Amino acid sequence: MKKNSKQKIVYPERLVVSVAEPSRRVFVGMSGGVDSSVAAALLKKEGYDVVGVHLKCFNVDGCAAEDAEDARRAAEHLNIPFYAFDYEQEYKDLVVKYMVDGYKKGITPNPDVMCNKEIKFGLFYKKALEMGADFVATGHYALLRELKVPSSKLKVRMIAIAKDKNKDQSYFLWTLKPEQLKHCLFPVGDYTKPQVRKLAEKFGLHNATKKDSQGICFLGQVSLPDFLAKYIKPKKGAILDIHGNEIGEHHGAHFYTIGQRHGLGVGGSDKPLYVASKDIKKNIVVVAEGEDNPALYRKEVVLTDVNLFFEPLSLRGAKRRGNLTAIPVSARVRYRQPLQPAVLTLNFKLKTGELKFHRPMKFVAPGQSAVFYDKKGTMLGGGIIK
Repeated sequence: MKKNSKQKIVYPERLVVSVAEPSRRVFVGMSGGVDSSVAAALLKKEGYDVVGVHLKCFNVDGCAAEDAEDARRAAEHLNIPFYAFDYEQEYKDLVVKYMVDGYKKGITPNPDVMCNKEIKFGLFYKKALEMGADFVATGHYALLRELKVPSSKLKVRMIAIAKDKNKDQSYFLWTLKPEQLKHCLFPVGDYTKPQVRKLAEKFGLHNATKKDSQGICFLGQVSLPDFLAKYIKPKKGAILDIHGNEIGEHHGAHFYTIGQRHGLGVGGSDKPLYVASKDIKKNIVVVAEGEDNPALYRKEVVLTDVNLFFEPLSLRGAKRRGNLTAIPVSARVRYRQPLQPAVLTLNFKLKTGELKFHRPMKFVAPGQSAVFYDKKGTMLGGGIIK
């Protein structure tokens, strides 16, 4: 394979297809954005039998119709078959309800993680394989690696951090199962975002300059507090500083998340205020002054619903202690956070664990995901922060 250069974009070979192999069918989830459209174009260029599929999901502000049309136009331009799968009700039941129920409990759920688990690599993945697909592909910025299992001749596929570290989306894919990765492809993970846009222009795609979606995908331009207010009744309560002094009033502790700075409505401080903790039963929000305040940091993070891509004892450096296994990892507790060294202690049978970071981590929010990797950026698994 030729070396990469500024003058020419080199197309990396997939892990699965070679020239000698017959064409394999891949269903590409096409959102209407540039990333998934380029993913479909790259796979067609590589010789796959590509089918484009737009997933109709729940949407608040009405932009879904435009996205569906953009996906259809991209598929038409690439001259590939195109389907639309209607998962609107399933999305409401499996993703929206999950998010709303989480906020009612006082945690900060991650709907993007649940969308990947239940919709893209749940319902869509299953239907695609039933319809004859060999693979399912999306526009996620992530890589796939084949690694040899220690003390075995077997090789397994693993998710790894994308080439573009600023766009890497491996964080949202930790709920996938190891057996699913045999049927997954992430074509744009080999490229940076600017390269993807250049490829879109080269392929003649009309959405080459389309802006990326921001925030929670199904909300669009609707704010999260406005959306949640339809399901959670506002209730006035006290905002306290870390010393217990009342310094303001809020409209419901459910609407706030750890590390939140904006929307507090509290002035008179020389430094910015951040949500440090909250008590849902007492309807209290506690804020800390300054982003380096010790109240905003945690060194130990308890996890539930842990998913691993390896059997724990097969990992390098793993140590068995009764029913627990301790593993050195690099981890993050929020999207785009730089990886930090930690020790992961697992109870594999109960799917629980604890991360002990070498240094305290800021803005650890219960309900969010903690995802862990090895030193080379290969994802080992993840869990929900308790």
